[in-house]
Amino acid sequence: MNEQKTLYRKLVDSHVVRELDAQGASVLLYIDRTVLNEYTSPQAFSGLREHGRTVWRPTAALGTVDHVNSTRPDRTAEMPDPGGAEQSRYFAHNCKDFGIELYDVLHPMQGIEHVVMTESGRILPGMVVAAGDSHTTSYGALGALGFGIGTSDIEHYLATQTLVYKRLRTLRVTVSGTLGAGVRSKDVIIELIRKIGASGATGYVMELAGEVIDQLSVEARLTLCNMAVEAGARGAIIAPDQKVFSYLAGTAHAPKGQMWQAALAHWETLRTDPGAVFDREVHLQADDIAPMVTWGTSPDQAVAIGGHVPDPEHEADLARRQDMMRALGYMGLRPGTPIAGTPISHAFIGSCTNARIEDLRDAARIVKGRKVAPGVRGIIVPGSTRVREAAASEGLDRIFCDAGFEWRQSGCSMCLAMNDDVLGPQDRCASSTNRNFEGRQGSGARTHLMSPAMVAAAAVAGRIVDSRPYAEEE
Repeated sequence: MNEQKTLYRKLVDSHVVRELDAQGASVLLYIDRTVLNEYTSPQAFSGLREHGRTVWRPTAALGTVDHVNSTRPDRTAEMPDPGGAEQSRYFAHNCKDFGIELYDVLHPMQGIEHVVMTESGRILPGMVVAAGDSHTTSYGALGALGFGIGTSDIEHYLATQTLVYKRLRTLRVTVSGTLGAGVRSKDVIIELIRKIGASGATGYVMELAGEVIDQLSVEARLTLCNMAVEAGARGAIIAPDQKVFSYLAGTAHAPKGQMWQAALAHWETLRTDPGAVFDREVHLQADDIAPMVTWGTSPDQAVAIGGHVPDPEHEADLARRQDMMRALGYMGLRPGTPIAGTPISHAFIGSCTNARIEDLRDAARIVKGRKVAPGVRGIIVPGSTRVREAAASEGLDRIFCDAGFEWRQSGCSMCLAMNDDVLGPQDRCASSTNRNFEGRQGSGARTHLMSPAMVAAAAVAGRIVDSRPYAEEE
């Protein structure tokens, strides 16, 4: 009788080069692809040079400049600071010397690494992908196993195409029902993180399943898998389906002709076997999910838009109570106040979480015919040059510009304070990004995570509001 396996087990088993212990818990794992950036790769390349090693398979890697570059509308190769300029220069030097393709700032395919990798077809179902960025989990939306690695692991991967890997426990998250109007995948993942906590999936690879997941587009699934790491998950996977196959068909690096047909036949087997057992199960009901907003400094500190800032005095756990008190002090919020109505100074739509074409369309539906509120700086940063061009071809750029948003070039931008898109102390930003830690968008800056539609509505209202009435007016 054949053993019933989870999708995670299938992906790992198919990539094991050698088991490293008697139990098979630790393995040498073959890695199909990686993406490198100017921020996390320098030490790995320096290590290769020190030991006189080459890159085992240069064509399996792609280099992108995305973290430190400016996203000013008039694109140039100039970097906002000398450190960033040196990082980019050394990165280009490394990619050239080791034979790795590079999408630098002026490349027509430049963009945020996780957007570029998926839109170009470099990530395919069944792959195992490791990269020096925690949001490599995004690739699970295509039926691949993706996870972040550190600098020493990047060096090991580049030299050998393998990594020492410890098998993880499995967690299935089933989302049942149908999402209500105006509820997005960003709301689903924030609600999940709120429910299980910022460390609730630590030590697990998460598989997302259920009617809601089946109904979501590939781009919406990318948002889910991207933010699964904010619950501590070491990976997040969704079984590939016809939506994934259609998304990949015709992309630059997808198989062609007979190879495409052979690939499809294999990809259709990439799902958890009936009866396979997970180490843990979590269930969400779509009817219980509303547009979500974070109030604190961790993605699990969140409430529905109709909710109130919680009172730490009602929290029995001492450590959690202290975390809440610190977060409220940093965010400048008072317990018991409605989250709706909180004034903002900035509205940012971008990042590897929510800067794809569907995200921009969603935001444009809210802002069309409206204006950014006085005193609010609205910023739109597409996830890649291709996304920017697609948005312009649909006239979305004009909608945003007419509303008073800044329409910028692609890059990580205000997701993190590593370039010239930085918030000042006590600036309050409605943000479509993935992290709201202290100082994430700038020293002393206050970040509220939400969907692009919610950010768009906040921008025109000048305060955090429910986006659903704005959509209904269209």
